[in-house]
Amino acid sequence: MSASGEIKSVQIALVLADISGYTRFARLHRTSEAHAEHIVCELLEEVIAATDHPLELHQLLGDAAVFVARSDGSTELAQDVFEQVQRLSEAFRLRAGELTGECSLCVCDACRGAGTLKLKVIIHHGQVVETQLRGFAKLAGEDMIVAHRLLKNSVAAGEYVLITEPFQRLLGDVAGTDPDHRRESCEGVGEIGVVVYFPENADRPVPRTKFRSRLATMARMEAYTARRLLTRKPKRPSVPGTIRSELI
Repeated sequence: MSASGEIKSVQIALVLADISGYTRFARLHRTSEAHAEHIVCELLEEVIAATDHPLELHQLLGDAAVFVARSDGSTELAQDVFEQVQRLSEAFRLRAGELTGECSLCVCDACRGAGTLKLKVIIHHGQVVETQLRGFAKLAGEDMIVAHRLLKNSVAAGEYVLITEPFQRLLGDVAGTDPDHRRESCEGVGEIGVVVYFPENADRPVPRTKFRSRLATMARMEAYTARRLLTRKPKRPSVPGTIRSELI
């Protein structure tokens, strides 16, 4: 690891996995808010568990998980990252479907809307400035800003993978897909060329869940709600060795 205070430029692939629909999902009612937090944590845990080297969990931002892969600029790395994104998107979709069944015993807004949550993913490739600070790597630069600002885009769907042209050039064509090529306006940067991939199986039926599993989920959620109301401290997935980032 670099000495504290050392600054250098590094090449990375950046992945932002953001749960769409969360604002409408988390209502102001305390029980519903606590259940929404529990459901989102379950989904984030599933997304994190579906990743592997070279992707590393970088940070958690509300309802989004940010991953970073140190890049050698190779097609192999880009393909690995893209395959992992497909895997984590599938894991999210399956767990969201299971939670729809598991939460069906509760009538709060969060549990009734669990099945409406979708995952949108942004993938970008570029250079960042890395500063070692107290054992952590702080990442900053225009490419960090671009990736975060692309979370606000003109894509109407709630579930997709949006990759920027720099990453697309490394990745190349993906067999069996028909992506949407477009340009997005990025505040303070200008227009960015992107390619959007939509899932083929987004409308599959929600899997059925056993009654015992539903009861177990409800018990965990009620215990979580009680802790949340008493302490006001939400549980988030642990992030060992988190890399800190400059917020946009």
